[in-house]
Amino acid sequence: MHDAFEAVVAIEKLPLHIECIATWESSLFVGTRTGVLLVYSIKETSDERDRLEVELKRPMKSFSKKPIVQLAVVGVLGIFIALSDGMIGIYDLETCTPRGQLQKSRGANCFAIRVQPSSSGKGQNVFLCVSVRRHLEVHQWNSREGQFVSFCADLNVPDTAKVLTWCGDSICVGFKKEYILVKVTGGALTELFAAGRHDPVIVSLGPHDIALGKDEMSICVNHEGKPTQKQALVWSDPPFALERVEPYMVGLLPKVVEVRTLEPRMLVQSFSLDKARFICAGRDVYIASEHRVWRLQPVELTAQITQLVHDKQFELALNLAKRVQESKRDNKERIADVRQLQAFHLFSQHRFEDCLKIYTELITDVKFVIGLFPSLLPNEFRKTLKYPATPPVLVGVELDKGLSALTDYLTGKRNALAKQTKETPTTDEQRRAHEEILHIWEVIDSTLLKCYLKINDALVRPLLRLKDNCCHLVECERVLQNAEKYEELVQLYQNKENHKKALDLLLRHGQKSTGSLRGYEPTIRYLQHLGPQRLELIFEYSKWILKAKPEDGLRIFTEDIPEVESLPRDKVLAHLESVAKSLVIKYLEHIIIYGQDTNPVFHNRLITLNRERIEAILLEMHTKDNGSDSVEVTPGVRAGSEPGDLGHYRQRLLTFLEQSQHYNPAKLIVHFPIGKLFEERALLLGRMNRHEQALAIYTHVLKDTKQAEEYCRKNYNRSSEHSKDVYLCLLRMYLQPPQASSLGVSSDTIPQPNVTAALDVLMEHYENIDTAKVSRTVNDNVVVCARCMCVCCSDADFVKIK
Repeated sequence: MHDAFEAVVAIEKLPLHIECIATWESSLFVGTRTGVLLVYSIKETSDERDRLEVELKRPMKSFSKKPIVQLAVVGVLGIFIALSDGMIGIYDLETCTPRGQLQKSRGANCFAIRVQPSSSGKGQNVFLCVSVRRHLEVHQWNSREGQFVSFCADLNVPDTAKVLTWCGDSICVGFKKEYILVKVTGGALTELFAAGRHDPVIVSLGPHDIALGKDEMSICVNHEGKPTQKQALVWSDPPFALERVEPYMVGLLPKVVEVRTLEPRMLVQSFSLDKARFICAGRDVYIASEHRVWRLQPVELTAQITQLVHDKQFELALNLAKRVQESKRDNKERIADVRQLQAFHLFSQHRFEDCLKIYTELITDVKFVIGLFPSLLPNEFRKTLKYPATPPVLVGVELDKGLSALTDYLTGKRNALAKQTKETPTTDEQRRAHEEILHIWEVIDSTLLKCYLKINDALVRPLLRLKDNCCHLVECERVLQNAEKYEELVQLYQNKENHKKALDLLLRHGQKSTGSLRGYEPTIRYLQHLGPQRLELIFEYSKWILKAKPEDGLRIFTEDIPEVESLPRDKVLAHLESVAKSLVIKYLEHIIIYGQDTNPVFHNRLITLNRERIEAILLEMHTKDNGSDSVEVTPGVRAGSEPGDLGHYRQRLLTFLEQSQHYNPAKLIVHFPIGKLFEERALLLGRMNRHEQALAIYTHVLKDTKQAEEYCRKNYNRSSEHSKDVYLCLLRMYLQPPQASSLGVSSDTIPQPNVTAALDVLMEHYENIDTAKVSRTVNDNVVVCARCMCVCCSDADFVKIK
């Protein structure tokens, strides 16, 4: 509790019996049992002993012959209203002279005043409700007539009212046993609840809200009768009089005066005033007993705030801080100071979300907030932070709760920073602000990483994968190493483009038998995403995999991802040739077949490597058989159909030579000399349009007429100067065989003419043969010539040939 008011005696030992009081500005109106009206002027003085200067301005001894039971001042009209002897009297506020009576209201027992702005926005509307036995009269002030006039028909109620209070457009009526709301327009009644064991008490909380007494409780409702507070305000005894003195509720109880607040619901002050019965509030607050009057002097707000902050009553302290009369800037700072202390108190109570919500609204320095938690900031820096008290040490479940709330807070801060950095700074001031933002961002991300490690380490990698991640390298490296989070450490290095450190770590752990980074796969995945700008790193750290696991290592250069596809293939090829030559053919096949690479250098290289591999196999086979390195043609066995690796690799080479359009046969032919790899040489000769030499191989070396004819079918082109006589070449090879030495076969084997095959060619393909050139091919052989003319010549051709 704290002292919100100080009760100062204003009037004492009054010889008259007080029945009611009212106040307006510096005046106090006192109604007595004998009908005397006393009007006092009460002002403050600087004298500490006599703090109030009290002057009796008007002792109205003949004001009434009966007790004055109720008084109310209507300052906007310059009048006050008095109830005495069942009559409502209207009096001038300055002179106290009568201005009229409500004759209709004879027999009144209580009344209530309502002042509201007019709908036109000019002036005020004043309404008066009077309880007369079992009905209510509603009057409105008529400024032209200078008196109250009836506003509506009388409103019937079930009993005589003991107390009235306006609530919006309704009137709350307190009977002996219950409360009701009466709608002024229409007279609809709404029953509220029982009044309890004591007399009803009603106090206005605002234009549309009231508090109703029920024994020890004050229940707050609105103009519709609906509760406005989740819980009632509870007093230590049933109050018999209440007054709202913002932000307090002052209640007169049988033994004490209590000062309480609605939000938060708390007892602020309790003091005793002997036989206090009446209370009124205006500019000042007065309490009266039968023969004495006290003024409740508010304790200075700043002193109250200091005491409340000391007592950790921050909600009320904030409420009072908003009421301090000072500049907006000073008031804003005062409120912020109180809220900072409130936030720290909430943290000390482990109410982390409420605490961080306040820090967010105050835009408190992020480092200050993080420093509340242990082990998140460097110790030396944390010591420089000043807090209202030593922050509590959090452990166990409470630490987890706190860190969870902190991560939400930091994530919100991070998102806010991201929005601030969308625009590129252009001025020096903007650049400095941008650098400060990035520094804060670095602190936030580094702290988030530490929090995630403690409460949910599965969130570490998603944080590190963010493109805008700003984790501090050295600090987070230390934390991750201590936590043995090596995968996350690799991710950190990758995000910071410290690839050498990442690859060194992968190399060390990749050669271990346990751990999440063991084996080759983590390094392969990492290297695959480095791209051509880091080619030297790729080459350096791929060596150990290429040597230990060549097939897996090759995937570093063949994976179907953009970074791998953009690697310079000539440099990759050179690297593989120097480190893992066994992979060169596979790499070339990959980039040519799957990568659709048309570079003749790669095509030539693939052909050469396949040739060398085939020659090595042949050499090994023949050396094993007879110690010779010569290559002989095996009759009846077509190239590519040999058993084992020889047939497999020859078939692949033959297929490539036939399908590829991007190698240079003139450069390759020198590596396919006469006497070796006849089918391969024939394909190269054909690609060079040296058809006779190619067909000579098919007809006289391989002795495969079908293959020779197939060659002609594939290469024949009537419109090409080089290929239109390919069938004629075949005919010539059958009739005029070349020398054995030119074919690369044994001199013991002399090629012989094959007239039958020649005739078959003429019969099958005479339409693709120039008949004029046939005679020059066969004129040395009359028999064949005659047969040819009979078979393929038209009458015109026959005359021409003859």
